[in-house]
Amino acid sequence: MTHDRALAEDIAQEAFLRAWRAAASYDPRRGSVLTWLLTITRNLAIDAIRARRIAPVEAGQLELLIATALAGAAPEGVGGRVETMAAAQRLAQLPPDQARAVVLAVIGGLTASEVAEHEDIPLGTAKTRIRTGLRRMRLAMEAEHD
Repeated sequence: MTHDRALAEDIAQEAFLRAWRAAASYDPRRGSVLTWLLTITRNLAIDAIRARRIAPVEAGQLELLIATALAGAAPEGVGGRVETMAAAQRLAQLPPDQARAVVLAVIGGLTASEVAEHEDIPLGTAKTRIRTGLRRMRLAMEAEHD
């Protein structure tokens, strides 16, 4: 998630420290220990990525990211790995409103409320578009592997 080994190591260490301190709050009825640890780690990684974002992405850059992604190409600066290209192609297969929301959230780094504001839609609609778009992309990826 971080594309930075040192940051990932710091996040892993912080995740274990938080788990140790909050061990009494673990509830086995809500999921496995692994799921609990992964949730802690994921949340820390998201926080770290957002904290490293020095300046918000400009509106012009966001529109360029969206146009590039909707064309089925990997956006500039995201990398040319095979996984990135496959994700860009799956993204182009989504309905445009979902694809825009996913690009804004995942590549642009916007929160759901920032996506809602940028797209001039209600917060719940933004969350639904992001979640549905990501789910469709994941299902497409799983279908390709089967």
